Amino acid sequence: MDVSVAAIYDIHGNIDALDAVLKAVESQGIERIVIGGDVAWGPFPAEVVARIRSLDAHFVRGNADREVACGIAEADEVEGWVADVTEWCAGRLSTDDREFLAGMSETVVLPVIGMGDVLFCHATPRSDDEIVTAVSAEEDVAAVLAGVAQDAIICGHTHSQYDRAVGTRRVINAGSVGLPYEDRPGAYWAVIGDDVTLRRTEYDYAQAAARIGRSGCPDAAEFAGAITSPMSRSSAIELFEARRAAR
Repeated sequence: MDVSVAAIYDIHGNIDALDAVLKAVESQGIERIVIGGDVAWGPFPAEVVARIRSLDAHFVRGNADREVACGIAEADEVEGWVADVTEWCAGRLSTDDREFLAGMSETVVLPVIGMGDVLFCHATPRSDDEIVTAVSAEEDVAAVLAGVAQDAIICGHTHSQYDRAVGTRRVINAGSVGLPYEDRPGAYWAVIGDDVTLRRTEYDYAQAAARIGRSGCPDAAEFAGAITSPMSRSSAIELFEARRAAR
Protein backbone atom coordinates (compact mmCIF):
# COMPACT_ATOMS: atom_id res chain seq x y z
CA MET A 1 0.00 0.00 0.00
CA ASP A 2 1.30 3.47 -0.90
CA VAL A 3 2.18 5.63 2.10
CA SER A 4 3.55 9.05 3.05
CA VAL A 5 7.12 9.10 4.34
CA ALA A 6 9.13 11.39 6.61
CA ALA A 7 12.71 11.56 5.30
CA ILE A 8 14.97 12.29 8.27
CA TYR A 9 18.62 12.63 7.25
CA ASP A 10 21.98 13.69 8.67
CA ILE A 11 21.07 13.90 12.36
CA HIS A 12 24.74 13.99 13.36
CA GLY A 13 24.27 13.34 17.04
CA ASN A 14 21.93 16.30 17.59
CA ILE A 15 19.32 14.76 19.89
CA ASP A 16 17.42 18.02 20.45
CA ALA A 17 16.85 18.53 16.73
CA LEU A 18 15.85 14.90 16.24
CA ASP A 19 13.29 15.01 19.03
CA ALA A 20 11.76 18.19 17.59
CA VAL A 21 11.34 16.55 14.18
CA LEU A 22 9.92 13.33 15.63
CA LYS A 23 7.34 15.37 17.52
CA ALA A 24 6.34 17.08 14.26
CA VAL A 25 6.12 13.74 12.45
CA GLU A 26 3.86 12.30 15.15
CA SER A 27 1.59 15.34 15.16
CA GLN A 28 1.05 15.10 11.40
CA GLY A 29 0.23 11.40 11.27
CA ILE A 30 2.93 10.56 8.73
CA GLU A 31 2.82 6.82 8.13
CA ARG A 32 6.46 5.83 7.58
CA ILE A 33 9.88 7.13 8.58
CA VAL A 34 13.13 6.71 6.69
CA ILE A 35 16.26 7.55 8.66
CA GLY A 36 18.65 8.47 5.88
CA GLY A 37 22.07 8.05 7.46
CA ASP A 38 24.81 9.89 9.33
CA VAL A 39 23.01 9.53 12.61
CA ALA A 40 25.66 9.09 15.29
CA TRP A 41 28.66 11.20 14.21
CA GLY A 42 28.22 14.13 16.56
CA PRO A 43 27.87 15.15 20.19
CA PHE A 44 25.21 12.66 21.40
CA PRO A 45 25.78 9.43 19.47
CA ALA A 46 24.40 6.97 22.01
CA GLU A 47 21.28 9.03 22.68
CA VAL A 48 20.49 9.38 18.99
CA VAL A 49 21.06 5.70 18.23
CA ALA A 50 18.84 4.69 21.16
CA ARG A 51 16.08 7.02 19.95
CA ILE A 52 16.06 5.84 16.34
CA ARG A 53 16.25 2.18 17.38
CA SER A 54 13.03 2.71 19.32
CA LEU A 55 11.23 3.73 16.12
CA ASP A 56 9.32 1.64 13.62
CA ALA A 57 11.45 2.96 10.75
CA HIS A 58 13.54 2.09 7.73
CA PHE A 59 17.26 2.76 8.01
CA VAL A 60 19.74 3.81 5.33
CA ARG A 61 23.43 3.77 6.21
CA GLY A 62 25.53 6.88 5.65
CA ASN A 63 29.27 7.19 5.24
CA ALA A 64 29.66 8.45 8.82
CA ASP A 65 27.65 5.49 10.13
CA ARG A 66 29.94 3.10 8.29
CA GLU A 67 33.01 4.82 9.71
CA VAL A 68 31.72 5.10 13.28
CA ALA A 69 30.78 1.41 13.15
CA CYS A 70 34.43 0.50 12.56
CA GLY A 71 35.88 3.43 14.52
CA ILE A 72 37.94 4.79 11.61
CA ALA A 73 37.36 7.79 9.34
CA GLU A 74 38.33 6.41 5.95
CA ALA A 75 38.01 9.29 3.46
CA ASP A 76 41.31 10.37 1.95
CA GLU A 77 40.60 14.08 2.42
CA VAL A 78 39.40 13.76 6.02
CA GLU A 79 40.82 16.25 8.50
CA GLY A 80 42.31 15.10 11.78
CA TRP A 81 39.48 16.42 13.93
CA VAL A 82 36.94 14.43 11.88
CA ALA A 83 38.78 11.23 12.73
CA ASP A 84 38.90 12.29 16.38
CA VAL A 85 35.12 12.69 16.45
CA THR A 86 34.65 9.35 14.68
CA GLU A 87 36.74 7.51 17.26
CA TRP A 88 35.09 9.35 20.16
CA CYS A 89 31.60 8.45 18.90
CA ALA A 90 32.56 4.82 18.37
CA GLY A 91 33.80 4.66 21.94
CA ARG A 92 30.43 5.80 23.28
CA LEU A 93 28.41 3.17 21.48
CA SER A 94 27.93 -0.42 22.52
CA THR A 95 29.07 -3.25 20.27
CA ASP A 96 25.41 -3.90 19.52
CA ASP A 97 24.83 -0.29 18.49
CA ARG A 98 27.84 -0.34 16.20
CA GLU A 99 26.63 -3.56 14.62
CA PHE A 100 23.25 -1.89 14.11
CA LEU A 101 24.94 0.99 12.26
CA ALA A 102 26.99 -1.37 10.13
CA GLY A 103 23.92 -3.40 9.24
CA MET A 104 21.72 -0.59 7.96
CA SER A 105 20.71 -0.81 4.30
CA GLU A 106 22.57 0.97 1.53
CA THR A 107 19.26 1.88 -0.13
CA VAL A 108 15.54 1.50 0.62
CA VAL A 109 12.69 1.48 -1.90
CA LEU A 110 9.17 2.30 -0.71
CA PRO A 111 5.84 2.80 -2.50
CA VAL A 112 4.83 6.41 -1.87
CA ILE A 113 1.35 7.79 -2.37
CA GLY A 114 1.14 9.73 -5.62
CA MET A 115 4.76 8.98 -6.60
CA GLY A 116 5.04 5.21 -7.02
CA ASP A 117 8.23 3.47 -5.92
CA VAL A 118 10.76 5.92 -4.46
CA LEU A 119 14.43 5.15 -3.82
CA PHE A 120 16.03 6.44 -0.61
CA CYS A 121 19.83 6.58 -0.41
CA HIS A 122 22.34 8.54 1.65
CA ALA A 123 24.43 10.32 -0.98
CA THR A 124 23.71 8.62 -4.32
CA PRO A 125 22.30 5.20 -5.25
CA ARG A 126 25.81 3.91 -5.96
CA SER A 127 27.84 5.46 -3.14
CA ASP A 128 27.38 6.68 0.42
CA ASP A 129 29.83 9.58 -0.02
CA GLU A 130 29.40 10.73 -3.62
CA ILE A 131 28.61 14.43 -3.96
CA VAL A 132 25.59 15.82 -5.79
CA THR A 133 24.41 19.37 -5.11
CA ALA A 134 21.62 21.60 -6.36
CA VAL A 135 23.93 22.93 -9.10
CA SER A 136 25.85 19.81 -10.14
CA ALA A 137 25.82 19.43 -13.93
CA GLU A 138 22.73 17.60 -15.14
CA GLU A 139 24.73 15.20 -17.30
CA ASP A 140 26.86 14.26 -14.29
CA VAL A 141 23.80 13.58 -12.15
CA ALA A 142 22.21 11.57 -14.97
CA ALA A 143 25.33 9.39 -15.06
CA VAL A 144 25.07 8.84 -11.30
CA LEU A 145 21.49 7.60 -11.78
CA ALA A 146 22.24 5.26 -14.67
CA GLY A 147 20.57 1.92 -14.06
CA VAL A 148 18.23 3.22 -11.33
CA ALA A 149 14.68 2.04 -12.00
CA GLN A 150 12.85 4.60 -9.86
CA ASP A 151 11.88 8.07 -11.09
CA ALA A 152 12.23 9.73 -7.66
CA ILE A 153 15.41 9.58 -5.58
CA ILE A 154 15.68 10.96 -2.04
CA CYS A 155 19.16 11.72 -0.74
CA GLY A 156 21.10 13.74 1.83
CA HIS A 157 24.83 13.94 2.60
CA THR A 158 25.43 17.56 1.51
CA HIS A 159 23.17 19.03 4.23
CA SER A 160 21.32 21.50 1.95
CA GLN A 161 17.80 20.90 0.68
CA TYR A 162 16.87 20.90 -2.98
CA ASP A 163 14.28 19.47 -5.34
CA ARG A 164 15.46 19.26 -8.94
CA ALA A 165 14.53 17.57 -12.19
CA VAL A 166 17.17 15.51 -13.98
CA GLY A 167 15.67 14.47 -17.29
CA THR A 168 12.52 12.56 -16.42
CA ARG A 169 13.68 11.94 -12.86
CA ARG A 170 13.32 13.92 -9.67
CA VAL A 171 16.16 14.17 -7.15
CA ILE A 172 15.29 15.51 -3.70
CA ASN A 173 17.75 16.30 -0.94
CA ALA A 174 15.90 16.14 2.38
CA GLY A 175 18.44 18.38 4.12
CA SER A 176 20.02 17.86 7.52
CA VAL A 177 18.15 17.57 10.80
CA GLY A 178 21.14 18.10 13.04
CA LEU A 179 23.82 19.98 11.12
CA PRO A 180 22.22 21.95 8.26
CA TYR A 181 24.02 24.12 5.76
CA GLU A 182 21.21 26.58 5.22
CA ASP A 183 20.69 30.31 5.60
CA ARG A 184 19.01 30.04 8.99
CA PRO A 185 19.16 27.53 11.83
CA GLY A 186 16.61 24.77 12.22
CA ALA A 187 16.04 21.06 11.72
CA TYR A 188 15.57 20.34 8.00
CA TRP A 189 13.75 17.28 6.66
CA ALA A 190 11.17 16.33 4.03
CA VAL A 191 7.75 14.77 3.67
CA ILE A 192 7.39 12.54 0.63
CA GLY A 193 3.75 11.98 -0.20
CA ASP A 194 1.26 13.26 -2.81
CA ASP A 195 4.06 15.70 -3.48
CA VAL A 196 7.35 16.64 -1.82
CA THR A 197 7.37 19.14 1.04
CA LEU A 198 10.75 20.40 2.22
CA ARG A 199 10.34 21.11 5.89
CA ARG A 200 12.11 23.17 8.55
CA THR A 201 11.33 22.64 12.25
CA GLU A 202 12.18 25.11 14.99
CA TYR A 203 13.75 24.01 18.26
CA ASP A 204 15.70 25.63 21.08
CA TYR A 205 19.08 26.14 19.39
CA ALA A 206 20.59 27.94 22.36
CA GLN A 207 19.71 25.07 24.70
CA ALA A 208 21.00 22.52 22.21
CA ALA A 209 24.26 24.44 21.75
CA ALA A 210 24.77 24.67 25.51
CA ARG A 211 24.25 20.91 25.90
CA ILE A 212 26.63 20.23 23.02
CA GLY A 213 29.25 22.42 24.67
CA ARG A 214 29.10 20.17 27.74
CA SER A 215 29.04 16.88 25.79
CA GLY A 216 32.78 16.22 25.82
CA CYS A 217 32.76 15.68 22.06
CA PRO A 218 35.95 16.81 20.29
CA ASP A 219 35.46 20.29 18.82
CA ALA A 220 32.20 20.66 20.76
CA ALA A 221 32.38 24.45 20.51
CA GLU A 222 32.46 24.23 16.71
CA PHE A 223 29.44 21.91 16.73
CA ALA A 224 27.57 24.29 19.01
CA GLY A 225 28.38 27.27 16.81
CA ALA A 226 27.22 25.41 13.71
CA ILE A 227 23.82 24.86 15.34
CA THR A 228 23.20 28.54 16.08
CA SER A 229 25.03 29.98 13.04
CA PRO A 230 25.12 27.36 10.28
CA MET A 231 27.28 27.53 7.17
CA SER A 232 25.29 29.31 4.46
CA ARG A 233 23.71 27.36 1.63
CA SER A 234 25.81 29.11 -1.02
CA SER A 235 29.06 28.51 0.87
CA ALA A 236 28.23 24.83 1.31
CA ILE A 237 27.43 24.38 -2.37
CA GLU A 238 30.70 26.07 -3.32
CA LEU A 239 32.63 23.84 -0.90
CA PHE A 240 31.02 20.60 -2.06
CA GLU A 241 31.33 21.44 -5.75
CA ALA A 242 35.05 22.10 -5.21
CA ARG A 243 35.40 18.71 -3.54
CA ARG A 244 33.43 17.06 -6.34
CA ALA A 245 35.70 18.63 -8.96
CA ALA A 246 38.80 17.45 -7.11
CA ARG A 247 37.74 13.78 -7.13
